[in-house]
Amino acid sequence: MAIGVWISLFAYFALMIAIGFYAMQRATSSSEDYMLGGRQLSPQVAALSAGASDMSGWLLLGLPGALFVSGLGQAWIGIGLLVGAFFNWVLVAPRLREQTVHYGNAITIPEFLANRFPTRAMSLRTVSAIVIVIFFAVYTASGLVAGGKLFESAFSGVINIGGMSDYAAGVLITLGVVLAYTVVGGFLAVSLTDFVQGCIMMLALVIMPAVVLFGEGGGGFDQASQTLNEVDPTLLTWTEGLTFIGWLSAVTWGLGYFGQPHIIVRFMAIRTLKEVPVARNIGMSWMLISLVGAISLGIFGRAYAVRNGLDVQDAETIFIILANLLFHPLITGFLYAALLAAIMSTISSQLLVSSSSLTEDFYRLFLRKEATDKETVAVGRICVVLVGLVAAVIASDPNSQVLGLVSNAWAGFGSAFGPLIILSLMWSRTNGAGAIAGMVVGAATVMIWISLGWNASFMGGPGVYEIIPGFIASFMAILVVSSVTADAGEYQQIAR
Repeated sequence: MAIGVWISLFAYFALMIAIGFYAMQRATSSSEDYMLGGRQLSPQVAALSAGASDMSGWLLLGLPGALFVSGLGQAWIGIGLLVGAFFNWVLVAPRLREQTVHYGNAITIPEFLANRFPTRAMSLRTVSAIVIVIFFAVYTASGLVAGGKLFESAFSGVINIGGMSDYAAGVLITLGVVLAYTVVGGFLAVSLTDFVQGCIMMLALVIMPAVVLFGEGGGGFDQASQTLNEVDPTLLTWTEGLTFIGWLSAVTWGLGYFGQPHIIVRFMAIRTLKEVPVARNIGMSWMLISLVGAISLGIFGRAYAVRNGLDVQDAETIFIILANLLFHPLITGFLYAALLAAIMSTISSQLLVSSSSLTEDFYRLFLRKEATDKETVAVGRICVVLVGLVAAVIASDPNSQVLGLVSNAWAGFGSAFGPLIILSLMWSRTNGAGAIAGMVVGAATVMIWISLGWNASFMGGPGVYEIIPGFIASFMAILVVSSVTADAGEYQQIAR
């Protein structure tokens, strides 16, 4: 492996850890500081932190890999996400920022729900924390799988850690660096590193498709289109061979945004309500550029591979293959850092949200109600490590697919929390009984749907993405149960 690659990677690792220690000096003295950055995120940091923690290795591995194999029909996932993110910023962000302060200055989603529905506070905090920890263990594992694939593909035979495989070593190194800055610096460290990582990711997704298309061996738009038409004309069509169920399963990824704790917690941490629109504009611009880059990489990467006889055994590694093939070692190292940035930004956010729930909604609620801020921060750091280790066990299978793990966890959160967040913020008749019913029904529907294999094949036809039945079932459960039950004192006029 060229020395230039290592120089870029070590510089990246050093920067992330340095940010962690900087944040430790700024915002780790209290629970609110460690878990929410003292609600002092600037619009720029909040926007890119929300975007980078959202996209993960899926943006540079999973989505380009799907387009590499199946063509532009898979781009509907990105379009659905773009629309969902926009409405998340418009409908949820301002209301959540305002109401989490109004309802007891809540610093976690379970705490907000408990404060919003006080008659069912204990049950809500417990159930929501369980859902968060279970699905985040799977979601975090998807990031570690991406890290393992990077090291297995790019550093084969170079790293030798106690006889481990390259994949296992990659999982371990990825987790180790993330834990280093997350444990030390908490939410502020995660958000600041997300900002830097978001910038690196976007730059990589501008550079890579441009070089693949217009560099040596690329041939430009015309040659790429001709090559793809020769391979399979459907690769360049948005709808050819795409069933209505397939299209619906792709675009409904956008529904998941409303229930992703690691994303919406950024809304809670923005400095002021007035800065939400600024953050929204920055975040949506970043997302649009990044998604166009990822889509272009997948589709034009396929054309480049065909024209130049590349043997791509795992489509999700096309970014890694092209980074190593087309660029100077220093730039290759930067592109690897971009992939690590995508992976680490999401893992760190998920670890911190899981830790917050374990600390605030289990430890402080059941074990040590009188715990001091210093003790709570220490427990939070321990929980970050524990959740990370569980995720590493789940990620131990090198045959795991990044997109598959992400889709399962995304649907679980979107169904369990999405309808509840929307209705708790916008429908004053939502009550605690309805909230619990919605979470349980949404999460259970997703898990049952996956276990029955209906996300792969449904009634002899194509699979239906589990977020569709999960979201609908959860929404209906909240409406019905809230309408037929009456929790005294919970029909409150909520802020608009």
